[in-house]
Formats: sequence, structure tokens, C-alpha cells
Amino acid sequence: MQVYSIPMRTRFRGITARHGVIWEGPAGWGEFCPFEDYSDVESVPWLLCALEAVEQGWPAPVRTSVPVNCTVPVVSPERAFEVVAASGCSTAKVKVADPGTPLSADLERVAAVRDALGPSGAVRVDANTAWDVDAAVSAIKALDRAAGGLEYVEQPCRTIGELAAVRRRVDVRIAADESIRHAEDPLKVAVAGAADVAVIKVAPLGGVRRALEVAEACGLPCVVSSALETSVGMAAGLALAGALPSLEFACGLGTLSLLDGDVTSGSLRPVDGRLPVPTKAPVPDRLAEFAADPGTEDRWLDRIGRVRRLIG
Repeated sequence: MQVYSIPMRTRFRGITARHGVIWEGPAGWGEFCPFEDYSDVESVPWLLCALEAVEQGWPAPVRTSVPVNCTVPVVSPERAFEVVAASGCSTAKVKVADPGTPLSADLERVAAVRDALGPSGAVRVDANTAWDVDAAVSAIKALDRAAGGLEYVEQPCRTIGELAAVRRRVDVRIAADESIRHAEDPLKVAVAGAADVAVIKVAPLGGVRRALEVAEACGLPCVVSSALETSVGMAAGLALAGALPSLEFACGLGTLSLLDGDVTSGSLRPVDGRLPVPTKAPVPDRLAEFAADPGTEDRWLDRIGRVRRLIG
């Protein structure tokens, strides 16, 4: 097992560096990289996902490539325009509602993204549960105007009940992310009328097979999104997107641009807004360049050991 440390190009989700563990098994390479603030119990699905990759491999795909969106972090409008224009993607996901960032800044960033995409592109925003119902309704209406029409708003509020309340008061689609991953029964989101779209992430759901079960259970159109993995972990997300019976929306798997490096020379970067569906993860031939310092290595190896003991 080898521990990596890769700086982020821009602070994202409150972090400035990404860490994780990568190793090889009989079926290929896998990656374990739950965020630092996740408990050992919350990290169990991440380990199950990695073990699936190294021990079992993935189900056969039904498509050879998938469309992806570019991801725009909390940056200036000028930088947002540059990110989108350079991406080659026709869909952009814009992070909004970052602590300490006013709505006015979000509106300017979204407007710049629309300018970069042109009128035919799709703009979606992600609030990461930041708003209450009234704040969400007000912000969504303003962001929809700034974008010249939003494709959807991802997780504007924390609870399923709040999502349902917002959905009744706006004309923009609502996408559920955390509500899918953290619900004991994903079907609750659909039954409550809380969302139009399900955002599913392979590692927090425990692997490709488990995520396919969740997608079927929630009964909504699905968008496969990354959890800021390297190309090794990203390959599992692409395997999931490739195996879904239907795929109506671009996936949030074009996130390697947020990392200042990758563990492989075969990085999974979009070309013309699409990514190929791999049969296994790429070989991490650049791991030595991003080896973690001894303290970080010890901490992560201890962490994966604790999580492994939880699953037996």
C-alpha cells in the first residue's frame, strides 16, 4: 500500500491537498481516500469500493464513453470563464454558497460561466446543503436569472423535507447528493418528492455494484460524480457511469483539473467533453512523485487498518 499527497490547484471543499491510499490486487488497482473529517464508520464504504476494484473488478459497461461537466470552484469571474473555456465541456457545475462568499459573487461567477459556455451550454450549481428553505428559494431564483436558465441545483438544503419544500417553490430541477448518500433508504428521496435528479458517487456508496443498486432504488435520473479521487479512484466512477442503464445528464467526473498532479501518466482527462469508460484503473506509475511524508503515511495506514477491522 502506498500513500499519496497531491496539492489542490484551488481550495476546494475546504481542503488544499488530497491524500489517499493506493494498492494493487488480483483484479487491478484501487484507491481509498475518504475526506479527513469522515469517521471510520463513514469511511467503510470507501474501503469496500477500493476492495471491489482490487479483488472483483467491475460489471460490464453498456457504453464506451460518458459526457462530463467541468467543475468551477469558488474563484473570480475571470478565472471561472478561463476554466470553462479551456475545458472543452458543454456543461459546467459551479460551486456556490461557500462560507463567507456573498450571493453577489456567486451570481457574477455563474454569469461568467454562461458567457464562456454560450447559450447552448448547461449550467448547474452546487450549494452543498448551505441554505435553509427561504434562502434557497431566493438564491435559486437569482442564480437561475444570472445563468440564463439552470439545468439543476444540487443539494440546496440538508434534509429531505427541506429539499421537497424548495422543489415545490421553484421551477429549477433539484438534485440530491448528500441526501442520497446518507439516507438509509435512498427511495425516500424519490417518494418524498424531494428531487428530480440523483447524484451518486461510487466510493461513498461502497462500489460500482452497490451504487447501481442505489440508482435503481431511488428511481430518478442519475448523475455520477467524483469525490476528488485520482485517476485510480476516478476509474471506478467511470465504470459506474458506463454501467448505468440510462444516462441523461453529463457526469461530474472531470475533476482532475482541481488537482495539481496525478498518480498516473494515463490520467483520465476529458477530450471534447467526454471520458472513456475503462475496464480497470490505470497503472499509478507516478506514485513516487506524490509520496506522502512519513507522518501522513503513518496516519493513513493506521486509518485504513482501523476501517478494515470494522468490516472484518
